[in-house]
Amino acid sequence: MFQALITHIRTPLVLLGILLVNGCTVLGPDFQEPEVAWLEDWRTTAFPTSTDTEKEQAVALKLWWKLFNDPVLNQFIEDVNRNNLPLRIAGLRILESRAVLGIAGSSLYPQLQQATGALAYVNNSQHGGTSLDRSQSFTNYQLGFNLSWELDFWGKFKRGIESADAAFFASIENQHDLQVLLNAQLTDLYFAYRTTQARITIAHDNAELQKRSYEITEQLYTQGQQSELDLQQARTQYLATLSTIPELESTLIRARNAIAVLLGRPPGELSELVEDGYQLPTVGADNIKQIPARLLIRRPDIRAAAWQVAAQSAQIGIAEADFYPAISLLGSIGLTGQNQSSSPDIFNLTMGPSLRWNIFDHGRIQNNVRVQDARLQQLIENFQETVLQAARQVDDATITVVKTAETDKLVTESVAAARRSLDIANLRYSEGYADFQRVIDAQRAYFTQTERQIVNHSAHISAVISLYKSLGGGWETASIDTLIPDETMKTMQQRTDWGDLLTAPIDTNPVPVNEASSDE
Repeated sequence: MFQALITHIRTPLVLLGILLVNGCTVLGPDFQEPEVAWLEDWRTTAFPTSTDTEKEQAVALKLWWKLFNDPVLNQFIEDVNRNNLPLRIAGLRILESRAVLGIAGSSLYPQLQQATGALAYVNNSQHGGTSLDRSQSFTNYQLGFNLSWELDFWGKFKRGIESADAAFFASIENQHDLQVLLNAQLTDLYFAYRTTQARITIAHDNAELQKRSYEITEQLYTQGQQSELDLQQARTQYLATLSTIPELESTLIRARNAIAVLLGRPPGELSELVEDGYQLPTVGADNIKQIPARLLIRRPDIRAAAWQVAAQSAQIGIAEADFYPAISLLGSIGLTGQNQSSSPDIFNLTMGPSLRWNIFDHGRIQNNVRVQDARLQQLIENFQETVLQAARQVDDATITVVKTAETDKLVTESVAAARRSLDIANLRYSEGYADFQRVIDAQRAYFTQTERQIVNHSAHISAVISLYKSLGGGWETASIDTLIPDETMKTMQQRTDWGDLLTAPIDTNPVPVNEASSDE
């Protein structure tokens, strides 16, 4: 029996070998990352002079928030990368893309591998009429195996794997990009919280100064030495300053709650955010002169846009494959029999190639190719737009860093002048050489300038954060054990057989799509 089987399948196997040797065409364009012609010579408005290449490569973006030298902030960054829920979702999307890639890879193998079987008990009986009563019963069984394998003559399945592979790496870059956004957002919120704390302190300090003036005018008014106008002016100034505090306290709570949610905690008190005379850090603008525009191409969102172009580029080849015949190898093995000795067992073997060709499609295939090409061009334009927006963000951030630094020097001097003016106004008023309006004006100016100083300092820090965010700094390479917590991974493994997809290392160094991405 086995000798006969070998004889039957020898010819189809030879034919299959010939088909596999000759079928090696891969349709569609090979991916080329879009070039950004202007980027090589582009410089920021604040720093138009080119910097040295070696210095460009030495710029450390990975842990940029450590330049603030704040242990609480450093711990918060660790917590957000470990506990933030949207970041976990991005990690799960990487696992999803990995599974989709596995589906695409299976298309290179026989697409249909189907075992069939049936067992039936049959009882026939007849009685009555002119014939003799008879009864017959037997068992009927069928076993079979069907196989269908569409050969990848035109590279359709290879392009499908290429597209899924690019989508997988795009999901990794999207996770990196979310790290960039979250770390910048957390740092911004943290210093917004610290700034609001400082503004509340300033408001209380100024209210205390104004309260003393109010008490003095009230005493003088009671003694009949001053008019009620001075009293009401002092009271108005004092109450106006106090009225700013509730709104600032509300802003403080909202910033705290936003930080808590980013950390994966419920809104409420954060023990780390104690008020202990915290001083906002001073960050100079000198270091940003060494930041090269070429770093833009390494931003995770730009890398993700490039991988999206790669994924769509492969779709053109998949669409073009429909122009040509689909050649498949079909096979079927079956065994049919009964338990009656008079009935023979029947063995069936069917093998051979089949051809399916959409000859008359009335333009459907061609238009589908056009659709895929249009989508590709859209993603190429989106890539260019992403780079343009990145350049704008860097330019905006650099000029803001420089100008807020310049403003800080001027405001510091104005605060000192306002304080001196207030001291002189108080002295002249107490000696009777100036009216109380001069004191009121000096208090208002001093409060305004101290408030402006802290707000501008905060704006400078925010600009530094925006700069590093615009350069795509602040992400770590995704590893399988950092995507989702161990507890979540165990739950998923218990619920579904994930094989080694939850444990196998992630290839985070794919074959570069072009020279630009290989710089990473």
